[in-house]
Amino acid sequence: MANVGFIGLGVMGAPMALNILKGGHSLSVFDLNPDAVARLVEAGATACSSPREVGAASDFVVTMLPEPRHVREAILGKDGVAEGLRKGGIVIEMSTIDPKTSQSVGDELRKRGMNLVDSPVGKTSEHAVTGTLTLMIGGEPEAIARAEPVLDCMGNEKYYCGGPGMGHAMKITNNVLATTIMVANTEALAMGLKCGLTLELMQSVMKNTMAWNSQFSTAMPKKGFLGDDSPGFAIRLAAKDVRLACELEESLGIPSRIGRGGLAALDAAIVAGYGDRDTARLMFMLEEKLGVEARQQPVKKAG
Repeated sequence: MANVGFIGLGVMGAPMALNILKGGHSLSVFDLNPDAVARLVEAGATACSSPREVGAASDFVVTMLPEPRHVREAILGKDGVAEGLRKGGIVIEMSTIDPKTSQSVGDELRKRGMNLVDSPVGKTSEHAVTGTLTLMIGGEPEAIARAEPVLDCMGNEKYYCGGPGMGHAMKITNNVLATTIMVANTEALAMGLKCGLTLELMQSVMKNTMAWNSQFSTAMPKKGFLGDDSPGFAIRLAAKDVRLACELEESLGIPSRIGRGGLAALDAAIVAGYGDRDTARLMFMLEEKLGVEARQQPVKKAG
C-alpha cells in the first residue's frame, strides 16, 4: 500500500479520497474548507496545513481542483506539492484543465525528478462515491503503471489516451460536446413545450431519431425533469470547461461557434446568480421566461 496525498475535497474529490482510504492506502489531505478536511480525518485521513506538507508525506499526490491556475499554484507555487514531494514521486492530476497547462506543469515536475500522470474523470458524483468513474489517462507508460493501484480505487473504466496532457485533451473534448448538447436540449425542449408539445411525446419521438442523446436519456431525468438543481455539476464549472475548450479550439484554428454559444448561456446563468447551482438550472430559466415546465410524468399506456 502507498502513501497518498489528496488536494481538493469537493463534490467529486471527497468521495474519491474516501475510496483511496477504503483501498487500504494511507491518506494525507488538504483543502481550503476545514469542514471537508474534518470529514476525511474522521474517516482516517491525516490533515495537512499546505500542499507542501501533503507532498512531503506522500509517494503519490492527487489533485482535484477547479481551475488551471489552482492546479499550477497547488503543485508549483509557494508551499506547493513540488516543494515537499521526494524525487520519484508522482502527481496524479484529475481536474478538468487544458492540456497545455497539464503538459507545462508535468514538464517542470520531470525537471525536478518527479512525474505527472493526468487522469481527469468522467461520470457523476454518484460514480465518485461508488468508485466507478471513467478515467481518461495520459502520461509516460512507466509513471502510469506505478499510479494504477491508486487510480483503481477511483475508477473502473480506464482509457489510455496517449502521452502527457492527452487525458486532459480527451476530457476537454468530451465536456464541450456534452455541455453544448445539454444547452441545445434545453432550447429545443423549451421550444417544443411552448408550441404545446408534451415532454413525454418529445421523448417518445426522439428516442427513434438522431436527436436522442445521453443528456436527454440519462442526465436530465435525474435532475432537471424532477425539478432538482441542487449542486451536482455546478454551472460555474461547466462554464470553465467550455471556456477552456473554446480557447483551445481557437488556438488550433477552429472556429468555436457552438462552444461560444453554449458558454453564453452558462455565463448568463452565472450573472443571474446561479453559478453554484446544477446545470439543470438552465432549463428552469427558460421555463420561467416562457411559462412552461418540463417535468417527468408517468407514461400512460393506450387502452
